[in-house]
Amino acid sequence: MPSLKLTQSEGPPRVFSIFKKITSIGSGPDNDICVTDLGMETHNAQILFDGRDFSLHSTGAGDTVEVNEKRKRKSRIVHNDRIRIGDARFVFSIYDEAPPRPSRAPAESPHAELTGLRRLYEFSDMLMHRHSLGEVLEALMDAVIELTSASKGFLILIDSGEPQVKVARNLKRESIDDAVAHLSDTILRRVVEQRRPLIVSDALNDATFASSESVMNLQLTSVMCVPLLEQGNVLGIIYVGNDNVVSLFDQQALDLLTVFAAQASLIVQNALLVDALKLESASLKKELEERRFGEIIGSCPSMLEVFRRVSKVAATDISVLISGETGTGKELIALEIHTRSHRAKGPFVTINCGAIPESLMESELFGHVRGSFTGAVATRPGKFQVANKGTIFLDEIGELPLNLQVKLLRVLQEKQVVKIGETRPETVDIRVLAATNKHLDEEVKAGRFREDLYYRLNVVGIVLPSLRERGDDIMLIARFLLQKYSGEYGGRVKGFTPNAVIAMRKYDWPGNIRQLENRIKKAIVLCDKSMIGPDDLELLPETLKPVMSLADAKEEFQQRYVQEVLERNGGNRTKTARDLGVDPRTIFRYLEKEGQG
Repeated sequence: MPSLKLTQSEGPPRVFSIFKKITSIGSGPDNDICVTDLGMETHNAQILFDGRDFSLHSTGAGDTVEVNEKRKRKSRIVHNDRIRIGDARFVFSIYDEAPPRPSRAPAESPHAELTGLRRLYEFSDMLMHRHSLGEVLEALMDAVIELTSASKGFLILIDSGEPQVKVARNLKRESIDDAVAHLSDTILRRVVEQRRPLIVSDALNDATFASSESVMNLQLTSVMCVPLLEQGNVLGIIYVGNDNVVSLFDQQALDLLTVFAAQASLIVQNALLVDALKLESASLKKELEERRFGEIIGSCPSMLEVFRRVSKVAATDISVLISGETGTGKELIALEIHTRSHRAKGPFVTINCGAIPESLMESELFGHVRGSFTGAVATRPGKFQVANKGTIFLDEIGELPLNLQVKLLRVLQEKQVVKIGETRPETVDIRVLAATNKHLDEEVKAGRFREDLYYRLNVVGIVLPSLRERGDDIMLIARFLLQKYSGEYGGRVKGFTPNAVIAMRKYDWPGNIRQLENRIKKAIVLCDKSMIGPDDLELLPETLKPVMSLADAKEEFQQRYVQEVLERNGGNRTKTARDLGVDPRTIFRYLEKEGQG
C-alpha cells in the first residue's frame, strides 16, 4: 500500500498509509495525515491518485512544500521521492510497509456510512448555534466537501424556477469567485428534471455528457449532484466535484451524500424560513415606522383624517368628543392628544363612566370628605382634583346618569369642583376629553343625554373607523400584535397562513382591535403549528360574512341612503323624493320594505 514515512520526529519513524484517492495533510485534526508538531498549516497539502499516478498539491498559503528539495505547488511523485511539508520531512513509497492503524477510516470501509452519519449529527448540532442564513449554508458546504473529499462544492437553490448559486466553497473553506463559471448547466438540468442523485466518474469520457459544451469547457472529471427535495419539489442542489481525479466518487459516496442531503434539506428550509422571518420583521418594523402615529398604527384615509385632527386639536385646550365602536382605540387617541399637548407633563386620568355604580360615581368624579356618607372614613379627592394641571378622559360618557350630567356641566363651565359633604369649591385646571360608543345625538333626542352637555363636550368631534373599514390596516395591526405577543408568551408561532389572512379580511370584527388582539393572544398560546390558521383564530366559514351580489349591495345602500335623507328632511317624503330626483312612489316602496309604509 502506498505510504508516507515521516523521518523527522522523535522515536521510530511514523508511517501513514495512503488509502484514498485524495489524502489531506496538515496540522488540523480533520486531515487524513495530521502532524501537529512540525510547523504545518491547518490544511497544507493533498496527495491525489487519478487511477494511474500520484501527485502532490500544495493547499497552504505559502511556499511550504518541496519535492526532492525543489519548491512545488503541484508535482507528480514517484517511489522514494523526498517530500518536505512545513518542517516535516517524508519519503513517499508505493510499497507496503505494514503501517499502524490509519488515523481515519477509509472512505471505502464499512464504517464510512457511520462516519458520515456522525458527521451529519455534529453538523446539525453545530447549526443550533448559528442563526444567519449565510453562516448555515457555508457550514453545510464545508461539511459536504470534507465528507466527500471533493475539492470544491456548491449549494444551488431554485428561485422562481431558476438555479441561483448561494454558496461556492473550496477545500480551504474559502468562497469561490465567479461560481457559475465552475458549474455544468447540463448536469444541473439533468438533476432538476429527474429529481434524482447523479454521479459522473469521468465527465470528459462519459457518453451522456462528453458532448456538453459546459463539460468540455470546464474539463470536468469527477462530479456528484444530489437534489434537495421539499415535498417532492426540488428546493436546491448540492454539487461537488474534483477536476484532478477521475472516478473519485462511487455509489457508496453518492448514497452517503443522499442521506446527508435529506437532513440538509430540512436545515436549509429552516434557515430560509428564519431568514424570511427576519426580513419580514425588518420590513414590519420599517412599515410600522412609516405608518405609526405615536402609539397608533394606521394608514387608511379615515385614520389619516383622525391623525390630522389630533395634530390640530392637541395644542389647544378645546374639549374633544371621541366616538367609535367598542375596541377601536378611543383611549389611545385621547392619550395621544394629551401627549402632544402642553399638558403632557401633567397627569392623564381615565375614568370609565360605565364601570362605576351610580351611587359611587359622584364621589369618584369629585371626591368626598370624611363622614359625608356611610363608609366615607377619610377625605378623598376625586378624579377631577387628581387631574389638575393635566387631562381627564371620561370614557363611555354616554353611560353617565342625568343627575351627574348636570353637575359635570357645571364643572366644565365654572372650572370648580365641590366634594360630597363640602361647601367650599376647589378650582381645577384641566382639559376634558370624552369618548362614547353611542350616537349621543340620538341619545339627546331620546332625552337620555343633556343637549347642553353634549355641545360642551363635542366642540371638536373625532370619529374612529371600525376595523372592518380600515382595509390593509388590519393585517399590519395583526402582524404587529403577533410579533409583540409571540415574544411575550414564548410561542413558536411565526406568521399567518394565506387562508387566515383571507378570513381576517372577510370577518366583520364586531369587537374591533380588542377582539383581534384577544384572538391572536389565544392562538399564540394554543396553536401547535408555526403558522396560525383560520381555525386558530376561530374564524370558521359560518362566522364570515357572505359576499353579497352587486345587485343586493346596491339595493342595501339605496335603502340606507333613502332612510338617511328622509331623517334629514324630518320625515317629509315629498321633499325627500325631490332631493333624490325620484318619483315619490319610490320613497313609499323603500318605506314599505322597512315596514314604515
